[in-house]
Amino acid sequence: MSASDMQQPRRSGQRTFDGALIGCGFFARNHLHAWREVEGARIVALCDADEARLRAAGREFGIERLYTDAATMLQAERLDFVDIATTAASHRALVEMAASARVAAICQKPFAPTLDDARAMVDACREAGVSLMVHENFRWQSALQAAGAALREGAIGKPFWGRVSFRSAFDVFSGQPYLAQNERFIVEDLGIHVLDIARFLFGDVSRLSANIARVNPAIRGEDVATILLSHENGVSSVVDCSYATRLPHELFPQTLVEVDGSEGTLRLLADYRLQIHTAAGTETRDAAPPALTWASSPWEAIQHSVLDIQKHWVDCLRRGVEPATSGRDNLRTLALVEATYLSAREGRSVHMSEVERNAATLGERGTVAR
Repeated sequence: MSASDMQQPRRSGQRTFDGALIGCGFFARNHLHAWREVEGARIVALCDADEARLRAAGREFGIERLYTDAATMLQAERLDFVDIATTAASHRALVEMAASARVAAICQKPFAPTLDDARAMVDACREAGVSLMVHENFRWQSALQAAGAALREGAIGKPFWGRVSFRSAFDVFSGQPYLAQNERFIVEDLGIHVLDIARFLFGDVSRLSANIARVNPAIRGEDVATILLSHENGVSSVVDCSYATRLPHELFPQTLVEVDGSEGTLRLLADYRLQIHTAAGTETRDAAPPALTWASSPWEAIQHSVLDIQKHWVDCLRRGVEPATSGRDNLRTLALVEATYLSAREGRSVHMSEVERNAATLGERGTVAR
């Protein structure tokens, strides 16, 4: 979306953009904490169908205007944006509702259950002239931003190979028990972040090949995935994800990165150490996230990335430009998720052009891990 496609927010001449948060569940508290620190924005209303959860969030964050129905809230409030922190099945209806009210929207990932739904959401916001961003926050982690900056600056020459790895045995189900019931789990919930990091570091993808598996018998979906990506610029990369890997030092929620380039290597090591090696020697930098008063272990890196992506959103609203993780951009990350499941199901390499052609059928569910 270009600046000319986008309506300036109703309060664009003023210092503060007024927003509402829809969905007050597990992760939404990070959004609310971060909004308190974003200069030029404030959350003036909350919405959640669970009234007890809604009122608890309102009390904790001092927000008095509470709604159990999003349509009622959009009609009653004069908003510049909504922050949608609900599960994927509700995203299309909420984004289209916001677009109809000419209100810009941030939408949690996964952006949508299907590519067709995602495209409809992008189209609705484009036609309404409002901005749409996906809360794809992993690429905003301080260490990953530092790695990306080093590659863009040519610190290791031209990259030709990379690996983006997230391996853990952290109990994500205690805070989000519904994840154990999802027929599609690690690729859709976590792998989407890691695939987006690969796009951020190495560019868009022409084809991929994937294997997935379920190790934990107590869950429905897959908890291990290995994906080989061929990028349009000639880089080959491996994305690997696991919630079944028990390590002597639990790394959750750290993402490790390896990149080989024509002039050296880059490694994002455990505990946010960024190592750059060239003929001139080896340099190791501390890329740990800055401290936040409301952050809690082990979530600090993710919590800080929430703050940074929300700052980016407000800056883009103010300047009338497309966010880095716009809805339009995220269609390409979501397509990688669908291509991964297609490749794993059919046991073959998948060209991204094929995913584009067959989008209408790619969202069909079915347990693919065995």
